[in-house]
Amino acid sequence: MYRIAMPLVLAAVLSTAGCHRKHHAEEHAGKFLVTSPLRKDTELTKEYVAQIRAMQHIELRALEKGYLQGTFVDEGQQVRKGARMFQIMPLIYQAEVQKAVAEAEVAEIEYKNTKLLADKNVVSANELALSNAKLNRAKAQVALATSHKSLTEIRAPFDGIMGRFHARLGSLVDEGDLLTTLSDNSTVWVYFNVSEAEYLNYKSHPKGDSPTQVRLLMANGQVFDQPGKVETIEADFNNANGNLAFRAAFPNPKGLLRHGETGKVLMSVPIKNAMLIPQKATFDILDKKFVFVVDDKNVVRSRPISVSAEMPQLYVVDGGLAESDKIVVEGLRKVHDGVRIEADFKDANAVLANLEVPAE
Repeated sequence: MYRIAMPLVLAAVLSTAGCHRKHHAEEHAGKFLVTSPLRKDTELTKEYVAQIRAMQHIELRALEKGYLQGTFVDEGQQVRKGARMFQIMPLIYQAEVQKAVAEAEVAEIEYKNTKLLADKNVVSANELALSNAKLNRAKAQVALATSHKSLTEIRAPFDGIMGRFHARLGSLVDEGDLLTTLSDNSTVWVYFNVSEAEYLNYKSHPKGDSPTQVRLLMANGQVFDQPGKVETIEADFNNANGNLAFRAAFPNPKGLLRHGETGKVLMSVPIKNAMLIPQKATFDILDKKFVFVVDDKNVVRSRPISVSAEMPQLYVVDGGLAESDKIVVEGLRKVHDGVRIEADFKDANAVLANLEVPAE
């Protein structure tokens, strides 16, 4: 029985020694870059999905019934204010004008004759007044018929770009039928929604008299070359989503932006005394973020942190870390809780300045 126990004891001793060597090897994982959080004032650029609208975008509709007799513009054409665009057949209205003019001439002759008789006291003053009223009514009919005729000619109310035609030459159009649209996009209005918390933060930062400047990220990923300004904020929150609409105005001298486009508004939000750490110094477990903190004995411990904002290659931390803490920046997959490392400490400014490669 003694001979059987000895090999078991020897195996246990060898196994214990092996585990001790393995544990000892894990305690010294190697040399790792370590830094501390950086406290500084910074700006966070937030993106908001935006809808682009022309400063003026209207529907041009037929004001009178008739056949579309003339089209003097084309789709997508730039037109000037007052330019002739459409002509609806004016024959009936022209005849009405002629009829009204003839009736006015008759009324004027009658008035003159009545006035001569009144001057000789042949007719009463009341008859003269009645004749004058008939003349004024006839003149009003001329003005009305002339107005109806003018409504058959549609001119541009402002400088703009023509939209798609909804009626073609020769089409019978009724009063109120849509002919086309006209957009003045020399300045565009860009609408975007912000949350209630973001609105309160926005209003809490003093801006003076100058409006907040924003940028526009277009659908092709490029930033529009003209800065915009936040001009107005809608009066009421949307109860369905809790958002409030902002409107920014962008000058559009080259006409690049069109009504109906989409993009993203880029707004810079100042953050006072922010705590910054590199994104690549963090790792995720489920829905929480962690860092490896190095203690005075260079032993690594994982610690959960709270991230309030995300910046390019950086996180703004609002909980879980102190300025004096030291965190592992690189090689996170090679360390774990309880391991001892050789810390290569570098100042936070130097580490953040060399974040050239995006965090994985």
